[in-house]
Amino acid sequence: MIAPDETTHRAAANGVEERLKALLHRAIDGDATAYASFLRILSGYLRGMLRRRLRAYEDDVEDVLQEVLFALHNGLHTYRNQVPLTAWASAIVRHKVADFLRARAHREALHDPIVDDAELFAVSETESLDARRDIGSLLERLPERQRAPIEHVRLHGMSVAETAKLTGLSEAAVKVGIHRGIKALSRLIRG
Repeated sequence: MIAPDETTHRAAANGVEERLKALLHRAIDGDATAYASFLRILSGYLRGMLRRRLRAYEDDVEDVLQEVLFALHNGLHTYRNQVPLTAWASAIVRHKVADFLRARAHREALHDPIVDDAELFAVSETESLDARRDIGSLLERLPERQRAPIEHVRLHGMSVAETAKLTGLSEAAVKVGIHRGIKALSRLIRG
């Protein structure tokens, strides 16, 4: 990255700084031809700067240049004559390049081709069958007062009240059975 002083020095060495300032002052006084020349010269100067900074995104240089020129036009009232014009323009370029890169990174993160949601969340039929078989064999090892409430409420989606009626247990006993059964399953799984 080129330091602002170095950028300004290069522009001054090429005479760009003084030509741009003269054209800008004439443009501010209402000279439309001077403003068109100012934009043409400044565009060439900024295009080179953007090409260096956006080497990996050559196709986007013109779009970012338009953003910079728009910001410069809208921000002319913020320019102070004692500040080198090219340094002021370079600061706007830095901000627009940062905005572009941030937006680009955000878009790329949203459309990351490495992450395929379908593959990530796909459940194979054999995994599902294996899981059911494993849960079934673990549940068989629990006492009926724990196994039945877990099967009905957690696996079949019945309510606690429905399970209580079906099993003949109280609602409190169904809740306790689920709680104790899950703890017991946890111990069985850990070995």
